[in-house]
Amino acid sequence: MKRRSPGNELVAAIEQAAQAKGYRLDTYQAAATERLGELAQGLLSPSLLMQLGYGTPRSLYLWGPVGRGKSFLLDTFFAAIPLQQKRRVHFHAFFRELHQRMFDHAATHDAMGAALDSLLGNCRLLCFDEFHLHDIGDAMLISRLFKALFKRHCVLVVTSNYPPQGLLPNPLYHERFLPTIELIEQHMDIQSIAGDVDYRTSTNASADAFNQGAFICPGNAEQRRSLGLPPGAVATEAITVNHRALTGLVLDETTVYFTFAQLCEAASATMDYLALVDRYDCWILDAVPRLSSASPAGQQRFLNLIDVLYDRRCTLFLISEVEFSQMMDACEAGDLARTRSRVSQLRWTLPTLQKATH
Repeated sequence: MKRRSPGNELVAAIEQAAQAKGYRLDTYQAAATERLGELAQGLLSPSLLMQLGYGTPRSLYLWGPVGRGKSFLLDTFFAAIPLQQKRRVHFHAFFRELHQRMFDHAATHDAMGAALDSLLGNCRLLCFDEFHLHDIGDAMLISRLFKALFKRHCVLVVTSNYPPQGLLPNPLYHERFLPTIELIEQHMDIQSIAGDVDYRTSTNASADAFNQGAFICPGNAEQRRSLGLPPGAVATEAITVNHRALTGLVLDETTVYFTFAQLCEAASATMDYLALVDRYDCWILDAVPRLSSASPAGQQRFLNLIDVLYDRRCTLFLISEVEFSQMMDACEAGDLARTRSRVSQLRWTLPTLQKATH
């Protein structure tokens, strides 16, 4: 019998993982799986030219709406490919590490190169999940990062809710990011995963830690008591993170409490949330307003916070006086669809059966 190629083995592994979850790959997922198989073939059985150092397999950019299986494909691909020099990381977490390593090497002539040497070593495959941009400062650093990674012949596999042209959508900044978009399109194959089914709503994730949290409205005393949550008015304290203080409350060794104003309207950052999830795996976010009434920075911090908690599978109790549809209504922050999908996976604790209205 003819030996199966590494690419075919990879495709079979993804198909089997989908079957184990109880569904078959749709047309878009199947096409992306074939492309991942080709990439695995190039990495594991490189052509003669590649073996001689001429070029690397083309990187891959997977994009599509929430719940279309991007993270599933990436995670299964990463787990199945028998390659030692690989790393899979959430976009926010990688940025946190990159900032720290560049700070450590600030005195060198090439802080970016030194940071990547210490961060990646001889990594041949780097997988970014949940790639998105809304901050011009991050965008400029991403431009430098991608140039450095492609120069190192490191193969990227990236998932995003947006095609490259949809990155950094703010019209004030988008034009400045166009050279990086062109760089992405030059070095990466762009693969759409835009099927009609949102698999997050069709699978049973009840055992997942994130889904064990709850969306609580209006957050009255009876609801809080039934869930073992603190009352609305609690004394807070300073919580030191990344050499500065945030206002909140550590309830026990695994649980931390903030109001929306204390965390999202304060001068907090994604790297703070990443540091805190290393300490606490249960979060309570109280007094979440209608997001359209919050500042633009507060809206974006909320979205970033949900991203971090979801990716780290933290348990989240989200408390708001307004119903879910009102809380998310008329908010213009980027990536709102992803946040809406993730919050909707929480259990609902409402005074009446209102969940179906969202």
